[in-house]
Amino acid sequence: MLKLIRLGFIVALLLGVSYYALVRYIQQIPLQLPDDIYTVTAGSSAASLCRQWQQQQQLTSTNCLGLKLYLRLHPAQAGVKQGVYRLSGEQTLLQLLALFRSGKEAQFALTLIEGETVQQSLKRITQARYLTQDLHTAEEVQAMLQWPPEWGETPVNAEALLYPDTYYYTANSSARELVQRAQHALLNELAQAWEQRQGDLPLQTPYQLLILASIIEKESSYPPEKTMVASVFVNRLRKNMRLQTDPTVIYGLENFNGNITRTDLNNPHPYNTYRHFGLPPGPISLVGKASLLAAAQPAETDLYYFVSKGDGTHQFSSTLEQHNSAVKKYILGSKL
Repeated sequence: MLKLIRLGFIVALLLGVSYYALVRYIQQIPLQLPDDIYTVTAGSSAASLCRQWQQQQQLTSTNCLGLKLYLRLHPAQAGVKQGVYRLSGEQTLLQLLALFRSGKEAQFALTLIEGETVQQSLKRITQARYLTQDLHTAEEVQAMLQWPPEWGETPVNAEALLYPDTYYYTANSSARELVQRAQHALLNELAQAWEQRQGDLPLQTPYQLLILASIIEKESSYPPEKTMVASVFVNRLRKNMRLQTDPTVIYGLENFNGNITRTDLNNPHPYNTYRHFGLPPGPISLVGKASLLAAAQPAETDLYYFVSKGDGTHQFSSTLEQHNSAVKKYILGSKL
Protein backbone atom coordinates (compact mmCIF):
# COMPACT_ATOMS: atom_id res chain seq x y z
CA MET A 1 0.00 0.00 0.00
CA LEU A 2 2.82 2.36 0.91
CA LYS A 3 4.47 1.63 -2.43
CA LEU A 4 1.28 2.56 -4.25
CA ILE A 5 1.06 5.84 -2.36
CA ARG A 6 4.67 6.59 -3.18
CA LEU A 7 4.10 5.71 -6.82
CA GLY A 8 1.01 7.89 -6.95
CA PHE A 9 2.94 10.72 -5.38
CA ILE A 10 5.75 10.36 -7.90
CA VAL A 11 3.30 10.26 -10.80
CA ALA A 12 1.51 13.35 -9.49
CA LEU A 13 4.82 15.11 -9.01
CA LEU A 14 5.91 14.26 -12.53
CA LEU A 15 2.60 15.44 -13.94
CA GLY A 16 2.87 18.64 -11.96
CA VAL A 17 6.41 19.26 -13.08
CA SER A 18 5.44 18.45 -16.69
CA TYR A 19 2.47 20.82 -16.51
CA TYR A 20 4.62 23.57 -15.03
CA ALA A 21 7.27 23.01 -17.70
CA LEU A 22 4.62 23.09 -20.44
CA VAL A 23 3.10 26.33 -19.14
CA ARG A 24 6.51 27.94 -18.78
CA TYR A 25 7.41 26.84 -22.28
CA ILE A 26 4.22 28.19 -23.85
CA GLN A 27 4.41 31.45 -21.89
CA GLN A 28 7.87 32.16 -23.23
CA ILE A 29 7.25 31.52 -26.95
CA PRO A 30 7.97 34.86 -28.65
CA LEU A 31 5.98 35.89 -31.71
CA GLN A 32 7.09 38.81 -33.83
CA LEU A 33 4.71 39.38 -36.76
CA PRO A 34 5.85 41.60 -39.64
CA ASP A 35 3.04 44.20 -39.41
CA ASP A 36 1.60 46.18 -36.51
CA ILE A 37 -1.97 45.49 -37.69
CA TYR A 38 -3.34 41.96 -37.88
CA THR A 39 -6.71 40.76 -39.17
CA VAL A 40 -8.33 37.73 -37.57
CA THR A 41 -10.77 36.28 -40.08
CA ALA A 42 -14.07 34.61 -39.34
CA GLY A 43 -13.77 30.95 -38.30
CA SER A 44 -10.24 31.32 -36.94
CA SER A 45 -9.07 29.56 -33.78
CA ALA A 46 -5.91 29.62 -31.73
CA ALA A 47 -4.85 26.31 -33.29
CA SER A 48 -5.53 27.42 -36.88
CA LEU A 49 -3.63 30.66 -36.33
CA CYS A 50 -0.69 28.69 -34.93
CA ARG A 51 -0.63 26.48 -38.03
CA GLN A 52 -0.76 29.57 -40.23
CA TRP A 53 2.16 31.17 -38.41
CA GLN A 54 4.07 27.88 -38.63
CA GLN A 55 3.61 27.91 -42.41
CA GLN A 56 4.90 31.47 -42.46
CA GLN A 57 7.90 30.34 -40.40
CA GLN A 58 6.94 32.59 -37.52
CA LEU A 59 6.59 29.54 -35.25
CA THR A 60 7.90 25.94 -35.22
CA SER A 61 6.03 22.65 -35.20
CA THR A 62 7.19 22.18 -31.62
CA ASN A 63 5.61 25.50 -30.67
CA CYS A 64 2.27 24.46 -32.15
CA LEU A 65 2.41 21.00 -30.58
CA GLY A 66 3.03 22.62 -27.22
CA LEU A 67 0.13 25.00 -27.77
CA LYS A 68 -2.14 22.08 -28.73
CA LEU A 69 -1.36 20.32 -25.45
CA TYR A 70 -1.79 23.54 -23.51
CA LEU A 71 -5.20 24.23 -25.07
CA ARG A 72 -6.42 20.76 -24.14
CA LEU A 73 -5.78 21.73 -20.54
CA HIS A 74 -7.20 25.25 -21.06
CA PRO A 75 -10.01 24.89 -23.63
CA ALA A 76 -11.45 28.33 -22.77
CA GLN A 77 -8.38 29.88 -24.38
CA ALA A 78 -8.83 28.12 -27.71
CA GLY A 79 -11.23 30.66 -29.20
CA VAL A 80 -10.48 34.02 -30.82
CA LYS A 81 -12.72 36.85 -32.09
CA GLN A 82 -12.84 38.12 -35.62
CA GLY A 83 -11.48 41.64 -36.04
CA VAL A 84 -8.55 43.92 -36.83
CA TYR A 85 -6.04 44.25 -34.00
CA ARG A 86 -3.08 46.52 -33.28
CA LEU A 87 0.01 44.62 -32.13
CA SER A 88 2.65 45.78 -29.69
CA GLY A 89 6.29 45.71 -30.70
CA GLU A 90 7.03 42.63 -28.60
CA GLN A 91 4.62 39.98 -27.43
CA THR A 92 4.46 36.27 -26.71
CA LEU A 93 2.19 33.77 -28.41
CA LEU A 94 -0.14 33.64 -25.41
CA GLN A 95 -0.30 37.44 -25.14
CA LEU A 96 -1.26 37.71 -28.77
CA LEU A 97 -3.95 35.05 -28.46
CA ALA A 98 -5.27 36.78 -25.33
CA LEU A 99 -5.61 40.01 -27.35
CA PHE A 100 -7.55 38.15 -30.04
CA ARG A 101 -9.85 36.64 -27.42
CA SER A 102 -10.53 40.05 -25.87
CA GLY A 103 -12.11 41.51 -28.99
CA LYS A 104 -10.36 44.84 -28.30
CA GLU A 105 -9.93 45.86 -31.90
CA ALA A 106 -7.54 48.52 -33.14
CA GLN A 107 -8.74 52.10 -33.00
CA PHE A 108 -8.05 54.28 -36.03
CA ALA A 109 -8.18 58.06 -36.02
CA LEU A 110 -9.53 60.54 -38.56
CA THR A 111 -9.06 64.26 -37.99
CA LEU A 112 -11.26 66.87 -39.63
CA ILE A 113 -9.61 70.30 -39.54
CA GLU A 114 -10.96 73.79 -38.90
CA GLY A 115 -10.94 76.03 -41.94
CA GLU A 116 -11.06 73.23 -44.49
CA THR A 117 -13.94 72.80 -46.91
CA VAL A 118 -16.31 69.87 -46.97
CA GLN A 119 -14.60 68.64 -50.15
CA GLN A 120 -11.28 68.54 -48.32
CA SER A 121 -12.96 66.66 -45.48
CA LEU A 122 -14.43 64.15 -47.91
CA LYS A 123 -10.98 63.57 -49.36
CA ARG A 124 -9.66 62.79 -45.86
CA ILE A 125 -12.56 60.41 -45.29
CA THR A 126 -12.03 58.54 -48.57
CA GLN A 127 -8.34 58.13 -47.73
CA ALA A 128 -8.98 56.82 -44.20
CA ARG A 129 -7.62 53.31 -43.52
CA TYR A 130 -10.06 50.47 -42.87
CA LEU A 131 -13.11 52.71 -43.28
CA THR A 132 -15.93 51.35 -45.42
CA GLN A 133 -16.53 53.91 -48.15
CA ASP A 134 -20.30 54.15 -48.45
CA LEU A 135 -20.49 57.94 -48.84
CA HIS A 136 -18.89 59.87 -51.66
CA THR A 137 -20.42 63.29 -52.33
CA ALA A 138 -21.17 66.53 -50.52
CA GLU A 139 -24.80 66.14 -51.59
CA GLU A 140 -24.98 62.90 -49.62
CA VAL A 141 -23.51 64.69 -46.59
CA GLN A 142 -26.19 67.36 -46.86
CA ALA A 143 -28.98 64.80 -47.30
CA MET A 144 -27.96 63.04 -44.07
CA LEU A 145 -28.29 66.18 -41.95
CA GLN A 146 -31.11 66.30 -39.39
CA TRP A 147 -31.47 70.07 -39.15
CA PRO A 148 -33.74 71.11 -36.27
CA PRO A 149 -36.93 72.53 -37.81
CA GLU A 150 -37.15 75.23 -35.13
CA TRP A 151 -33.88 76.69 -36.44
CA GLY A 152 -35.61 78.04 -39.52
CA GLU A 153 -33.59 78.28 -42.72
CA THR A 154 -31.84 75.06 -43.70
CA PRO A 155 -28.28 74.85 -45.04
CA VAL A 156 -27.88 75.68 -48.72
CA ASN A 157 -25.18 73.03 -49.13
CA ALA A 158 -22.98 70.66 -47.10
CA GLU A 159 -20.37 73.27 -46.17
CA ALA A 160 -19.55 73.45 -42.43
CA LEU A 161 -21.97 70.62 -41.57
CA LEU A 162 -19.17 68.53 -40.03
CA TYR A 163 -17.52 69.41 -36.73
CA PRO A 164 -13.70 69.52 -36.87
CA ASP A 165 -12.33 67.03 -34.37
CA THR A 166 -10.52 63.70 -34.16
CA TYR A 167 -12.87 60.74 -34.57
CA TYR A 168 -11.91 57.19 -33.60
CA TYR A 169 -13.30 54.11 -35.27
CA THR A 170 -12.67 50.39 -35.67
CA ALA A 171 -11.98 48.60 -38.94
CA ASN A 172 -14.97 48.25 -41.28
CA SER A 173 -16.84 51.13 -39.66
CA SER A 174 -18.74 53.07 -42.29
CA ALA A 175 -17.99 56.54 -43.59
CA ARG A 176 -21.68 57.37 -43.15
CA GLU A 177 -21.51 56.50 -39.46
CA LEU A 178 -18.46 58.73 -38.98
CA VAL A 179 -20.07 61.63 -40.88
CA GLN A 180 -23.20 61.23 -38.79
CA ARG A 181 -21.12 61.55 -35.63
CA ALA A 182 -19.43 64.68 -37.00
CA GLN A 183 -22.83 66.17 -37.88
CA HIS A 184 -24.24 65.47 -34.43
CA ALA A 185 -21.19 67.10 -32.87
CA LEU A 186 -21.64 70.17 -35.09
CA LEU A 187 -25.31 70.52 -34.21
CA ASN A 188 -24.53 70.20 -30.49
CA GLU A 189 -21.76 72.81 -30.60
CA LEU A 190 -23.87 75.17 -32.70
CA ALA A 191 -26.83 74.79 -30.35
CA GLN A 192 -24.65 75.66 -27.35
CA ALA A 193 -23.18 78.70 -29.08
CA TRP A 194 -26.64 79.88 -30.14
CA GLU A 195 -27.90 79.54 -26.57
CA GLN A 196 -24.94 81.59 -25.29
CA ARG A 197 -25.19 84.34 -27.92
CA GLN A 198 -25.44 88.01 -27.04
CA GLY A 199 -28.99 89.29 -27.18
CA ASP A 200 -28.48 92.10 -29.65
CA LEU A 201 -26.56 90.31 -32.39
CA PRO A 202 -27.61 91.09 -35.98
CA LEU A 203 -28.12 87.36 -36.56
CA GLN A 204 -31.54 85.80 -36.94
CA THR A 205 -30.82 82.07 -37.02
CA PRO A 206 -28.21 79.51 -35.94
CA TYR A 207 -27.28 79.09 -39.61
CA GLN A 208 -26.33 82.76 -39.82
CA LEU A 209 -24.19 82.26 -36.73
CA LEU A 210 -22.50 79.33 -38.45
CA ILE A 211 -21.88 81.45 -41.56
CA LEU A 212 -20.28 84.24 -39.53
CA ALA A 213 -18.20 81.75 -37.53
CA SER A 214 -16.84 80.23 -40.75
CA ILE A 215 -15.65 83.66 -41.90
CA ILE A 216 -13.96 84.22 -38.54
CA GLU A 217 -12.35 80.78 -38.87
CA LYS A 218 -10.82 81.66 -42.22
CA GLU A 219 -9.75 85.16 -41.22
CA SER A 220 -7.88 84.30 -38.03
CA SER A 221 -6.24 81.19 -36.64
CA TYR A 222 -5.03 83.13 -33.60
CA PRO A 223 -7.58 82.39 -30.81
CA PRO A 224 -7.01 85.53 -28.68
CA GLU A 225 -8.15 87.83 -31.49
CA LYS A 226 -11.12 85.86 -32.82
CA THR A 227 -13.62 87.86 -30.75
CA MET A 228 -12.13 91.10 -32.12
CA VAL A 229 -12.45 89.83 -35.68
CA ALA A 230 -16.04 88.93 -34.84
CA SER A 231 -16.66 92.42 -33.50
CA VAL A 232 -15.50 93.97 -36.78
CA PHE A 233 -18.00 91.94 -38.80
CA VAL A 234 -20.83 92.45 -36.30
CA ASN A 235 -20.18 96.22 -36.26
CA ARG A 236 -20.25 96.25 -40.06
CA LEU A 237 -23.50 94.30 -40.18
CA ARG A 238 -25.08 96.74 -37.75
CA LYS A 239 -23.99 99.71 -39.89
CA ASN A 240 -25.11 97.94 -43.10
CA MET A 241 -21.54 98.04 -44.39
CA ARG A 242 -20.26 95.36 -46.74
CA LEU A 243 -18.16 92.76 -44.91
CA GLN A 244 -15.43 92.94 -47.58
CA THR A 245 -13.65 89.77 -46.52
CA ASP A 246 -11.29 88.04 -48.94
CA PRO A 247 -11.99 84.42 -47.87
CA THR A 248 -15.61 84.68 -49.03
CA VAL A 249 -14.46 86.00 -52.40
CA ILE A 250 -11.96 83.16 -52.76
CA TYR A 251 -14.55 80.56 -51.76
CA GLY A 252 -16.81 81.55 -54.64
CA LEU A 253 -14.08 81.45 -57.31
CA GLU A 254 -13.84 78.37 -59.51
CA ASN A 255 -10.13 78.51 -60.27
CA PHE A 256 -8.33 80.59 -57.66
CA ASN A 257 -4.56 80.68 -58.28
CA GLY A 258 -3.53 81.91 -54.84
CA ASN A 259 -3.37 85.65 -55.63
CA ILE A 260 -6.56 87.66 -55.24
CA THR A 261 -6.95 90.33 -57.92
CA ARG A 262 -9.17 93.34 -58.54
CA THR A 263 -11.01 91.23 -61.09
CA ASP A 264 -11.70 88.68 -58.36
CA LEU A 265 -13.02 91.39 -56.05
CA ASN A 266 -15.40 92.51 -58.80
CA ASN A 267 -16.64 89.01 -59.54
CA PRO A 268 -20.42 89.08 -58.90
CA HIS A 269 -20.70 85.57 -57.47
CA PRO A 270 -23.03 85.38 -54.43
CA TYR A 271 -20.21 84.87 -51.90
CA ASN A 272 -18.43 88.09 -52.88
CA THR A 273 -18.87 90.31 -49.81
CA TYR A 274 -17.19 93.18 -51.65
CA ARG A 275 -20.15 93.26 -54.04
CA HIS A 276 -23.03 92.15 -51.82
CA PHE A 277 -24.28 93.40 -48.48
CA GLY A 278 -24.80 91.16 -45.48
CA LEU A 279 -23.66 87.60 -44.92
CA PRO A 280 -22.95 85.28 -47.84
CA PRO A 281 -25.59 82.60 -48.54
CA GLY A 282 -23.71 79.88 -46.66
CA PRO A 283 -20.59 79.05 -44.62
CA ILE A 284 -17.20 78.76 -46.31
CA SER A 285 -15.39 76.20 -44.14
CA LEU A 286 -15.52 73.84 -41.18
CA VAL A 287 -15.86 75.75 -37.92
CA GLY A 288 -14.24 75.06 -34.55
CA LYS A 289 -15.58 75.85 -31.09
CA ALA A 290 -13.52 79.04 -30.64
CA SER A 291 -14.92 80.61 -33.80
CA LEU A 292 -18.48 79.60 -32.94
CA LEU A 293 -18.19 81.21 -29.51
CA ALA A 294 -16.53 84.30 -31.00
CA ALA A 295 -19.45 84.73 -33.39
CA ALA A 296 -21.89 84.29 -30.50
CA GLN A 297 -20.01 86.57 -28.10
CA PRO A 298 -17.97 89.11 -30.05
CA ALA A 299 -15.90 91.67 -28.19
CA GLU A 300 -17.54 95.05 -27.64
CA THR A 301 -15.45 97.43 -29.76
CA ASP A 302 -15.68 100.34 -32.19
CA LEU A 303 -13.54 98.49 -34.74
CA TYR A 304 -14.50 98.27 -38.42
CA TYR A 305 -11.26 97.24 -40.13
CA PHE A 306 -8.31 94.91 -39.77
CA VAL A 307 -5.28 93.98 -41.84
CA SER A 308 -2.81 91.13 -41.53
CA LYS A 309 0.55 91.92 -39.96
CA GLY A 310 2.08 88.95 -41.73
CA ASP A 311 2.81 87.04 -38.53
CA GLY A 312 -0.59 85.43 -37.99
CA THR A 313 -2.05 88.43 -36.14
CA HIS A 314 -3.88 91.53 -37.32
CA GLN A 315 -3.85 95.29 -36.88
CA PHE A 316 -7.34 96.54 -36.01
CA SER A 317 -8.65 100.03 -36.77
CA SER A 318 -11.71 102.09 -35.97
CA THR A 319 -11.50 104.49 -38.93
CA LEU A 320 -10.71 104.17 -42.61
CA GLU A 321 -7.81 106.60 -42.17
CA GLN A 322 -6.25 104.37 -39.52
CA HIS A 323 -6.86 101.33 -41.70
CA ASN A 324 -5.20 102.90 -44.74
CA SER A 325 -2.14 103.69 -42.64
CA ALA A 326 -2.03 100.08 -41.43
CA VAL A 327 -2.30 98.83 -45.01
CA LYS A 328 0.63 101.04 -46.06
CA LYS A 329 2.70 99.73 -43.15
CA TYR A 330 1.92 96.02 -43.27
CA ILE A 331 0.96 95.39 -46.90
CA LEU A 332 2.36 98.05 -49.18
CA GLY A 333 5.45 98.57 -47.05
CA SER A 334 6.35 94.91 -47.33
CA LYS A 335 6.32 95.20 -51.12
CA LEU A 336 8.66 98.22 -51.36
